[in-house]
Amino acid sequence: MKYVHLSALFLISLIYNCYGQSQTTLPKDSIRSEIKDVRTSYGPNRMVRTVKQDRKGKIWFASPEGIIRYDGKSFTNITSKVMSARFFSVLEDKKGNFWFATVGSGVYCYDGKSFQNYTTKNGLASDQVTTIYEDKTGNIWFGTEGGASCYDGKSFKSFKLKDGPAPTDADSMHVSAYQQQIPEGHWMHNDVNAIIEDKTGKFWFGTRGYTRIYDGKTFTIITNKDGKPFANVRSIIKDKKGNIWLGGYDGLWRYDGSTFTNFTQKFVGYIYEDRAGNIWTSSESAHDKRWTLSRYDEKTLSNKIPTVTEIKSGENGLFGILEARDGSIWFGSMKGVYRYDGKTITDFKSKEGQDYIRNY
Repeated sequence: MKYVHLSALFLISLIYNCYGQSQTTLPKDSIRSEIKDVRTSYGPNRMVRTVKQDRKGKIWFASPEGIIRYDGKSFTNITSKVMSARFFSVLEDKKGNFWFATVGSGVYCYDGKSFQNYTTKNGLASDQVTTIYEDKTGNIWFGTEGGASCYDGKSFKSFKLKDGPAPTDADSMHVSAYQQQIPEGHWMHNDVNAIIEDKTGKFWFGTRGYTRIYDGKTFTIITNKDGKPFANVRSIIKDKKGNIWLGGYDGLWRYDGSTFTNFTQKFVGYIYEDRAGNIWTSSESAHDKRWTLSRYDEKTLSNKIPTVTEIKSGENGLFGILEARDGSIWFGSMKGVYRYDGKTITDFKSKEGQDYIRNY
C-alpha cells in the first residue's frame, strides 16, 4: 500500500477528460417521464440529505420523500408522482440541468420538463449513488458504493479507487473498523462519499475507506501530519483561498497546499463555506454524541484556537448546509429542514411532521 504526504506529491498536469477502467455509451432509448407537480405549504418531514440553491434562487432538497423545490412561498415535490426513490444529492450543472442521486436507483437527469434515468446498465459503477460533482470542464462525477463514475455528456467511464470486492448485504460500517488498518482490498475503499477538484487539477475522493488523490493516472492515499490515512471522510470542500477541508471520522482538517491543520477530532459529517469565509460544520457535539451545527469564525481560522459558535445542537443527525442569497442558513436533519436567519431557527414541517418530532 502506498502512503505519501501531499508535500511529496509532484504537480502533474491533469488532462481534463474522464479516466477509468470502463466506458459505456448511452443507448438512445433512455427512459423519460413527464412530471406532475405536487405543491404544499410545508417542506419535508423526514431526513433531508442535501440542500442546494439554483441560479434562479429556488432551493432544492433531497429526501426519501422525493426531490422538493422551494420557491420562497411553497414547496413542490417534483418526483412524487413520477418515481419512488431514496434521493441523496442534488446538482445543477452548467447547462442548467439537474442531477439527482439515489440510493438504489442510480441517477436522474432533469431538464425542467422530463427525467432521464441512468443506472449500471448505462455505465454507472453502482446504483447506490451518494454524491455528485461537476468539474471545471463540465464533466459530471458520481460517487457510488462501488467506485466513481464520470459522465462527459455522451458516455460514462467508471473505475475503482482500489481493487476489491463489492459490498454484500451482510457488510456493515462499525466504528471499530477504523481503529485498525482497513485491509487493502476492502470494499469500503470504493465507497465514495465526496469528490472535489483542487486548484492544481487533481481530484480528491473521500471514501468510507481511505481518502485518495487522483492525478489522471494514479490514486494516492493521503495521510495527515502524523502519517495516518484519512478514514471515512464524508465531506471535502475547496474554500475561496484554494485550501482543502476534510471532514469525517478523524475530525475537521484543513490543507493549505503544504500543511494539514486539525480543528476538531469529533466526527464531522458536512462542511460548508459561506460568503464571508466562515466555515460551517455538522458534527458530533463536543459534549455528547448528539449532533450540532457549528460556525468557525473566518477571522480566527488562523488562530491556535478559533472562535466556534454552536447554532443548533441536540439532533440525531445534521446534513447538507446552504447559505441562501438572502444570507439565511438552511440545513437538513433527520426531521426535515431548518432555516437560520441569524437570530431564529425555523422549521417547515406539516402537523404530521410536528407530531413526528414530539414522538421522535
